[in-house]
Amino acid sequence: MLSKSITTLTTLIMGVAIASTAVAKDYDLVINNGRVMDPETLYDSVANVGIKDGRIAVITKKKITGKETIDATGHVVAPGFIDTHFHWQAPLGYRFGLRDGLTSPMDLEMGCPGTTIPEWYAAREGVTLSNYGCAVSHEFARAIVHDGVSGDVLLNGPLAALETRKGTGWAMTKSDYDSGNEVLRIIDKGLQDGAIGIGSTVGYMRNGLTTREMFEAQKVAARYGRHLGAHTRFTPDDADHENVGAQEVIANALALDAPVSILHFNNPGWRLTQELIQRLQEQGFNVWGEIYPYAAGATTIGAVFLAEDNWVDRLGHKYEDSIQDPVTGDFYTSETFADAHKNKPASQVVVYKMPESDAAKWLTLKGVAMASDAMFAPPYFGAWDTPADQIGNTHPRTAGARAKALRLGRENDIPLMQLISILSYNSAKPLGDTGLKAMQERGRMQEGMVADIVVFDPETVTDNSTYAQGLIPSTGFKAVVVNGTVSVRDDELLGVFPGQPIRFEPEASPRFEPVSEEAWDLQFSTGMPDIAPGIPPKGGN
Repeated sequence: MLSKSITTLTTLIMGVAIASTAVAKDYDLVINNGRVMDPETLYDSVANVGIKDGRIAVITKKKITGKETIDATGHVVAPGFIDTHFHWQAPLGYRFGLRDGLTSPMDLEMGCPGTTIPEWYAAREGVTLSNYGCAVSHEFARAIVHDGVSGDVLLNGPLAALETRKGTGWAMTKSDYDSGNEVLRIIDKGLQDGAIGIGSTVGYMRNGLTTREMFEAQKVAARYGRHLGAHTRFTPDDADHENVGAQEVIANALALDAPVSILHFNNPGWRLTQELIQRLQEQGFNVWGEIYPYAAGATTIGAVFLAEDNWVDRLGHKYEDSIQDPVTGDFYTSETFADAHKNKPASQVVVYKMPESDAAKWLTLKGVAMASDAMFAPPYFGAWDTPADQIGNTHPRTAGARAKALRLGRENDIPLMQLISILSYNSAKPLGDTGLKAMQERGRMQEGMVADIVVFDPETVTDNSTYAQGLIPSTGFKAVVVNGTVSVRDDELLGVFPGQPIRFEPEASPRFEPVSEEAWDLQFSTGMPDIAPGIPPKGGN
């Protein structure tokens, strides 16, 4: 009897063992022995991660196996990096981002034309290395209305600026009642079709964009509960004007009870902008900002703020040491700048504007995301595997912003959890709070979340791109996983296309409400009414 019981018990144990093995091997991918770090819960421990059907199925200390295995011993296992300010939304751009740990590049500044959101997303379905997303563009709406831009150029998303910025109406023309409402209608159409929010390059349009139009654009976003990301009105400028620009869109957002983000505020006055953001976050407002860890920025040479009367005469800069051609490496002179500003306004330039020592300080800020402002290089729409010697040059932040953040953190003793937060969760959380499901389930290392994951060596990960050679890929990434698929192994792209769209579901009907003619007229008024509406006249003297 005892022998029979032992035999039965042994059979049961063996059955459980076999069942456990079968379950364990059911994982599609296992990442073993890595330092798993989750910026939301602050979980930080050596553990094993099992992935099934594109999601994190288990995080455990127990031994697990799967169809594919990554040994992450000595490496960090973190949420895939998220970038909300990535302009090179094309195969080549995704390639350089992915080599830098970027699993979700989005353009929430320039954005995509509101007339082409469905087509833009459809063109990337099933053929994209990483996830992808776009805001609807305020600038392009103005280019359509004030410059008459139309046609296939608008299908190029953020890169449409290579053509649209050859015109000037989008930047210099003030909208009236009819044109203003048409701009807003185009923006609304983009939100209706699922755009993540509104991207507004107000700093480039400050001579033509009235405060009324800026407020009304944010009102359009507010109707959908979505954010507006602003390159603020006076960026770059001096500290006072920089903060006035931030205060404009923040005041609008508070009046409208709407989310807002202050884009690349790593400029003069950044400490005050950060204090505004942090205080508002502490009060529960969905307000956030972004930085990138470089002293120099990049833009197109026709930018209104680079004109001589502003950049040189008012702000005191010299072209000879602040404005550089990224292709030749030469700095502009007053004469060469004037010629290019007039005749080649869409040409890229690198703009030196801040002390290099500030870069590490920005990475310590709370409630702020790292967003690279990645620029593009020719061939802009080249295949993802275009040979390196056939690609032009651009700002190093395109290929190296994330690895540089990790390297600077290592060199300046910035806590690793802070860096991971700024590279992932700090973008995912505020966007998720707008209702964007794709960001509610990314930016976290937790069971049930989408398996966008980076595995890197914290001691060796580094950026290799420089201003002279801006597209040298980063190194130190053991693996980059996109939606459960290993896309990078040991710093090599595998040429797979698991990217998914980051967007809202399209809506059947627009939420557009035209602005009244009276409201638009007020912006052109030369005097105040005798009695302001709703305010009784004063008595006595």
